[in-house]
Amino acid sequence: MSIDQMLFGAYALPFMSRALVAMLALALVAGLIGVLVNLRGLEFISDGLTHAVFPGLAIGFVAGGEPGLVIGATIAAVIAAVVLTLVSRAGVASDSAIAIVLTGAFSIGVLVVSGGSDFAGQLETLLFGRLLTIDAETIPLLLAVCAIALALAWGTRSRQLFRAFDPVGSEAAGVKPLATDLVLNVAIALVVVAASSTVGSLLVLAVLIVPGAVARLVTTSLLALFPIAGLYAALASWLGLSIGFGVSVGAGVDLPGGSTVVAVFVAGYALVLATRLLVDRVRAIRRSAAGRARREAVADAGGVVA
Repeated sequence: MSIDQMLFGAYALPFMSRALVAMLALALVAGLIGVLVNLRGLEFISDGLTHAVFPGLAIGFVAGGEPGLVIGATIAAVIAAVVLTLVSRAGVASDSAIAIVLTGAFSIGVLVVSGGSDFAGQLETLLFGRLLTIDAETIPLLLAVCAIALALAWGTRSRQLFRAFDPVGSEAAGVKPLATDLVLNVAIALVVVAASSTVGSLLVLAVLIVPGAVARLVTTSLLALFPIAGLYAALASWLGLSIGFGVSVGAGVDLPGGSTVVAVFVAGYALVLATRLLVDRVRAIRRSAAGRARREAVADAGGVVA
């Protein structure tokens, strides 16, 4: 199989084009919400919401099959976001609240799935996704969920950023912390819904967290963070799907679509991080050399080095 066929020709197939549409929608949302999660340090809350959505996925799948996944997960996600926000604001330690939601919800999901006739198959689908088997009826639901999450985050972006950099000052300026946190948590939960239906519950965090982390390694410009994160997520999604298809068809090695995409996300982050560390090291060496040269020049001129 040629490179052109792998990178472009594969998307003439309906199942590949549907997978790409789903991942590009996620990439757009990750470019905004993922950066806000990173700036506000909500990675652990995102993890809790990921596991809290699992029972909704399980109940929706058992009750309505694949079309019921998104509906069930959306209901569970909104409930979990509200409960988690209220518990955190009530004075319960944030980590404790997340751990309670995580373990309780995940166990409920497993119990629901265990009652089905194909326990292992259903559990694998919910945990690791079904990116390459998304049906045409599910795509509009995924796009709607992503659009709602994007609208919530974009509509409150200034308050979210203010709260991220100065929580005390933002509250003094009139920003309501409960409402602001609730909106962002619901938006995160909806992203988790869309991602859980594609790459699976265990792999959601890579889609939500990695693009924002990559953007912060690349730029210090606040405005540039969002497009860079979205662009990275889109590129990694496309490459991950293409590589998975090329290896599976060309080499005969069956690679799961969702796991391959996530592997590309993480590998890309590792490459960007290594590049950033190398660049910082080179700059530090150059600054050290320039400082040493300046001190030597001053000494040769008979001056005093501070």
